[in-house]
Amino acid sequence: MRDENIVMARRVLDACNARKLKIAVAESCTGGLVAATLTEIPGSSAVFERGFVTYSNEAKQDLLGVPGELLAAHGAVSPQVAEAMALGALEHSRAQVALSVTGIAGPDGGTAEKPVGLVHFALARTERPTLLVEKHFVGQHGKSLAREDIRRSAVLTGLKMLLEAAAPQLRA
Repeated sequence: MRDENIVMARRVLDACNARKLKIAVAESCTGGLVAATLTEIPGSSAVFERGFVTYSNEAKQDLLGVPGELLAAHGAVSPQVAEAMALGALEHSRAQVALSVTGIAGPDGGTAEKPVGLVHFALARTERPTLLVEKHFVGQHGKSLAREDIRRSAVLTGLKMLLEAAAPQLRA
């Protein structure tokens, strides 16, 4: 999947470059892998504006302005927090497009309501509604995937969302 992620990242960068769009990312469960995948490609600095790795709730509050009340009411792994993270990344950057990723990569930390493999994404664009996506990354027979597989799958999903934002006619 690593190669697939790199191919998708290149497509994202090309599409954003053609439309003069800058990207920011706010990552929790992926720990900077979206940013790392994008910046692995030479010339990515023309598009990639900045990334926020906000693994802790405090980082989400301090760096992105996610309200503590929102975290307390919904938890870090929620569509509400994903949206606040993406909007915070837009507000604290010079980007026109921001992606956020928050989830439970495991192997522990899951609950019946929020199982391992649950990931929330938000894609914010200036002057457009925020797109929210919920994914459940599971293996065969509903068993949990390995942490690495969940994180890499989340990166690919995020990159596809960025591509759709940059070039809707080029659906991933």
